[in-house]
Amino acid sequence: MNLIHAHLRVCAAEAARVARGVRADQLTQQSVCDQWTVRDLVNHLVLYSAHGLEHRALRKQLPEELTKRDFTADPDWAERYATQLDRALAAWSAPSAWQGEVDLGFTTMPATEIASLIVKELALHGWDLARSTGQQVQVPDNTGEFLLAVVEEHAEVFRQYEGFADPVGSPPDATAFERALATSGRAPR
Repeated sequence: MNLIHAHLRVCAAEAARVARGVRADQLTQQSVCDQWTVRDLVNHLVLYSAHGLEHRALRKQLPEELTKRDFTADPDWAERYATQLDRALAAWSAPSAWQGEVDLGFTTMPATEIASLIVKELALHGWDLARSTGQQVQVPDNTGEFLLAVVEEHAEVFRQYEGFADPVGSPPDATAFERALATSGRAPR
């Protein structure tokens, strides 16, 4: 089994668990992400970590109707998100999903790199959603180590496009997941 796929499964399960814990009254609250409500954060997470994950595996562009959709308008959005994550993970189960390049419309990247970035998306925005709604996120140490390597590799590019803030300090006993959060500009504790 592809190790990246294993990390995708772990982070998808955790993001789905967090999504199920979001109450309807929390959607209008400010999230920990600047200028985003919890609803904005949920819509970003659902679009890119579930639909985007499947579309990248299938080498399809995201349709415009998905990019403009308010997923939270469906009362069962969290269950739909979990189901879409399962479809996306199934698409990445095909060996062909891991081969070659993925066309993002503005650039191409190796499939393995795209999948690694979606692990980052699931883990970091899953943490953002958890933090915004009074929940916790935990990932196994090996997933935290993988995530830290992805964040460190791409941190400067994400900072250029304001996807990451400046790094923050982390305590000496910080886990790899906490160090990844700190490197991305999130205060893990």
